[in-house]
Amino acid sequence: MAVIHNGVKYRAADAHAHIYPGKIAEKATASVGDFYDIRMQNVGLPHVLRERGREAGIDRYLVCSVATKVEQVRSINEFIRKKCEEYPEFLGLGAWHQDIEDINGEFDDIQEKGLVGIKLHPDFQKFHIDDDRMIAVYREANRRGLPVLFHTGDSRTDFSSPRRLMNVVEKIPDFTCIAAHLGGYSEWEAARRDLKGTNVYIDTSSSLFVVTREQALENIAHFGVERTMFGTDFPMWLPKTELERFFALGLSEEENRKILYGNFARLFHLEEQV
Repeated sequence: MAVIHNGVKYRAADAHAHIYPGKIAEKATASVGDFYDIRMQNVGLPHVLRERGREAGIDRYLVCSVATKVEQVRSINEFIRKKCEEYPEFLGLGAWHQDIEDINGEFDDIQEKGLVGIKLHPDFQKFHIDDDRMIAVYREANRRGLPVLFHTGDSRTDFSSPRRLMNVVEKIPDFTCIAAHLGGYSEWEAARRDLKGTNVYIDTSSSLFVVTREQALENIAHFGVERTMFGTDFPMWLPKTELERFFALGLSEEENRKILYGNFARLFHLEEQV
């Protein structure tokens, strides 16, 4: 399986996708669409993700879901575990909540389930990225080699601002994290101004539909091609559409290979790009 552009074959991974259990998938999908006032293009079901991805040539997916209550964490993580077992193309991120008390115990459970990091959405979960309670969580995630994927940026709130993530990086300089949405949804300029770091990655999800080509390239240059990954934010966008938007940036073949798969493979210790 491959993505083909201008006669060139690329291996591709989707580094940002959300999935939900069948009984809540439509409601959860609609809720996200309402929050952002964006019409969702899919329903967040695992088989739909794989079908839409295969149609576009994608063969690996980083899947996650968000816990808005602490009691949801274990059930979400068990769901993600089962779906990663059912769909070998999936890599799973664990859900986390700011009210978890047993940090080590929860990380033990996440790693026992074979999950490869954690996902946080401060705007949904209503905590500041640099909340003092979370610093120990980030340190432990980093110690265990588990990247943290943050929804980053929203001009309507201050929970997830790039500046707050930078406050964390200043305390943990080698913190391996992914600042989604080119470093800050609707705060792309602030991402360039306020956020940097040796191990700060970004993804392209939920940004290419609205930023200019020049803005996207500026953010990629700021964080580095070697720390940029392709992502769709499924179920918000169709993989095929997001790939078209990505290729419209006009990057080189080498840069495309890094962003579409190579950086993802390196970060999550997968097979090399072919």
